[in-house]
Amino acid sequence: MVTDERQSNAKGMTGLPSSSHEPSRNVPALRDPPPASKPKRRFWLWGVGGLIVVALACLVYANVWKVGPPVAAVEVATLAPVTRVLAVNGRIAAVNTVEIRPLVSGPLIAPLVAEGDHVEADQVLAQIDPAAQNTVVRQAIAGLDAALVAQQQAAETYDRAVALGRNVARTMLEADAHALQSAKQEVARQSALLDQARVGLENHTVRAPFAGTILTLNAKLGQLAGPTTPLLTLADLSDLVVEADVDEAYATQVARNQPAVVQLAGEAGNREGHVSYVSTRVDIATGGLAIKIAFDDPITAPIGLTVTINIIVDQRDAALTVPRTALATKDGKTGVFLLKEGTAWFQPVSVVDWPAARLIVTEGLVENDILITDASNITDGMAVTADQP
Repeated sequence: MVTDERQSNAKGMTGLPSSSHEPSRNVPALRDPPPASKPKRRFWLWGVGGLIVVALACLVYANVWKVGPPVAAVEVATLAPVTRVLAVNGRIAAVNTVEIRPLVSGPLIAPLVAEGDHVEADQVLAQIDPAAQNTVVRQAIAGLDAALVAQQQAAETYDRAVALGRNVARTMLEADAHALQSAKQEVARQSALLDQARVGLENHTVRAPFAGTILTLNAKLGQLAGPTTPLLTLADLSDLVVEADVDEAYATQVARNQPAVVQLAGEAGNREGHVSYVSTRVDIATGGLAIKIAFDDPITAPIGLTVTINIIVDQRDAALTVPRTALATKDGKTGVFLLKEGTAWFQPVSVVDWPAARLIVTEGLVENDILITDASNITDGMAVTADQP
């Protein structure tokens, strides 16, 4: 039939060709595969992952190196001899030093010494031109001579009047006596003038007030000198001391006869001395207290040489000391940290405040206490491991 053939053809067009040996079945039609899609780039995921890995590595590193409490250096508080020393700088000076100036004015005609010369007491050092004063001396001599002549005449007149006795009126005798007295007074006045003139003449000669050495010489031949002109400086180098200033903060700690150790610039060894002078006033401008250190044995040194001085202000046979670095402050109190059973505990103490690396403890610390020597980065109650040498 035509209808059957069409149906058969339709099946042949829409399905797979059937085999004569197999029964026909429905097979889905074959289609082309869809085009492959490109993978998405997710680089930000890699970045986040990398940061996580770095953070984990840092955490592991920190945990590995965190081995326990911090290590602190310690020492055991022990009684020992202590010397408290005040260190100051000073300079060599002579006990007897004087700046010599002439007592009169005039041209300098003869500087008779040189810088560095040793002179004896009363030795001539310089000469001011005495010409004018010599004239004054001669005038005084002439005046005295005239007064002496007048006195002689008055005395002779009075003697004659006395010899005449009652033949001379009483009033005349009294007048002659009065004239003689006046003549004597004039002689005394003229003698004083002559003495004054001679003293003035002597002042034109500059002499050494004591034996010593000429430190400086400012005099020049022909210069006009006077009481305001320093000619030279004279010092007795046989008696030297050290002059220094102590800060007013320690002024009450220094006293006479305290021992001192002195080291001169350029010397390796030390010399023994003692405090020989302490001023009774503090310089308002500098805040310093002037002191002098005398040497126990005579020395020879140039004036002005720098000297280092250690004044021993306190000596104790047994005392507890702590390093300055061990001091800490808590609630306004000064103290130290003691190590007890692996823990740092704050202990208030009283110390003698002094410019030194170690300070004397007067209260709050007992012998055999274990002391943390460096209080930086230490807090009360912190776990600490002792650094055992």
